[in-house]
Amino acid sequence: MKRKLYQSLAHWKQKKNRNPLILNGVRQVGKTYLLQKFGEEHFPQYHYLNFEKNTALDKIFEPDLDPHRIINEIQLFLRTTINIHKDLLIFDEIQASPRALTSLKYFCEDMPELALCSAGSLLGIHLNEQSYPVGKTDSLTLHPMSFEEFLLATNDKQTAEFFQSIQLSSKIPAIAHERLWQQLKIYFVVGGLPEVVALYNSQKEDFYAATVQVRQKQNELIKDYYADMAKHSGKVNAMHLDRLWRNVPMQLASAQNGSATKFKFKGIVPGIDRYARLVNVLDWLENASLIIKTYLVNKARTPLLAHTKENTFKLFMFDVGILGAIDDIEPKTILDYDYGSYKGYFAENFVAQEFLCAANKQLFGWQEGTSEIEFIKQIENEIIPIEVKSGWITQAKSLKIFTDKYHPVYRVVLSANNLYIDHENKIHRYPLYLAGKFPLTS
Repeated sequence: MKRKLYQSLAHWKQKKNRNPLILNGVRQVGKTYLLQKFGEEHFPQYHYLNFEKNTALDKIFEPDLDPHRIINEIQLFLRTTINIHKDLLIFDEIQASPRALTSLKYFCEDMPELALCSAGSLLGIHLNEQSYPVGKTDSLTLHPMSFEEFLLATNDKQTAEFFQSIQLSSKIPAIAHERLWQQLKIYFVVGGLPEVVALYNSQKEDFYAATVQVRQKQNELIKDYYADMAKHSGKVNAMHLDRLWRNVPMQLASAQNGSATKFKFKGIVPGIDRYARLVNVLDWLENASLIIKTYLVNKARTPLLAHTKENTFKLFMFDVGILGAIDDIEPKTILDYDYGSYKGYFAENFVAQEFLCAANKQLFGWQEGTSEIEFIKQIENEIIPIEVKSGWITQAKSLKIFTDKYHPVYRVVLSANNLYIDHENKIHRYPLYLAGKFPLTS
């Protein structure tokens, strides 16, 4: 499966002052596959160690953190020779060995010629500052597959190539728009976890059977995520993690107008109704990449972060396919696009995923009084409002209020409609499936 992040790995390899790399991301997002594929295609050999699967590896790092001694012992363990000038060394599930994580600092200082990549799913949850090699590593984050990556992975080459060619001045034929819209609805069912996408792709000739198996696999993965909570929560009560994570889709589903609202802590855990008493639970889920946070600014001024409050934000699920599985929405209902106000938060969750995948930056929305814009982005020192509509009706009262107050250079509406750039009225109308390509180039 082609992943955009693959090119970032290739660039990392060519860096003059290359540090050991840490690849972050939620479990089952494809980190191991990507690093091994990278090793196969860019190095004479790669050497793979999994610290969660083989706990005995931790003993290699106990005597000291001298890279030369460690490499010698790894060679003995793997029964092979490691060429530190040419080969790739992969430390997988490195969060299971804090000493191995700390050793990256010394690999950076004493063995910079070695290409060393590590992957971790729960970094930052149970590792302290002493174990993390601050300033001595490069870092990348792998998210679930974007819509564009989904098109490529499902072998829809013609549609994918057309999608990649779309520019601001493009005219999207009605037949192409319909095809992309249909594929987007399928993506809403399948989501972007590689194992689920691969399962769908292998069974898609029998579409009904494929969607049934997709839901089964998603439910299995959900159980795995809950098992992670129970195993790794430490002092954080696993029940609280369970309740808060389940509450994210519940609050999304309860939105009256189909748009996600500020996340509320009241009623999640009996007797606890304040952000301060659940912030550690929230941080755990965010560090585990199981949720996406979008801060709500109360003024659309730069810097945006200065106009946020710590306890005022929206929460989304990390993967729209997992969202549908947790909410137990039948795939046919999603494909028929017949699930009422649910369409609104599905669309918004999708856009949050696409924005995060494209830029890997903090997300912001806007809320003043009763007016709200789903997302705002700072682009070349300009703040652009982005309204998300799940269907074809695109009247947006809040967008007019925002425009009258802040006079953006243009405003954006993401909806089910085709691409249309109204330069005269400064409105850019994008189909939802182009969220990850915003802003389109000329």
